[in-house]
Amino acid sequence: MTDRNFDLQSWLEPYRETLASFARAQQDGFRTLERFARFHYAVAGDLLEAGLAHTRATLGTRAAVGTQAIAELLQTQAELGTLLNEKLKARAQEFSALAAETQDSLGSFATETATRAAETATRAAGAKKAA
Repeated sequence: MTDRNFDLQSWLEPYRETLASFARAQQDGFRTLERFARFHYAVAGDLLEAGLAHTRATLGTRAAVGTQAIAELLQTQAELGTLLNEKLKARAQEFSALAAETQDSLGSFATETATRAAETATRAAGAKKAA
């Protein structure tokens, strides 16, 4: 027989640390997924607003027919296209920033997990030598 006591808590601690790391990564992933969904919802809203503005411009011009009315319609549509272009450029920059933040978060998670794994391996090796 051996005089060793089996310590369940010390045996489970590395698993808890590992699972805590994955749980935090999962929470970050869901937050990021929500941000991406909100971003896409905003882009869809911008496109819908632009479509409605184009429709209003077209329907407003139909009441007056003539060369001047067509020229005004084309000018209004060009202005609306320029506004949409500016909004989409801003959204593209926002998407780029969001993707960079996500990449940084993923990189920090990988680094943290590797560090914890190395610490756990070092502690396990130290415990074997002590035994």
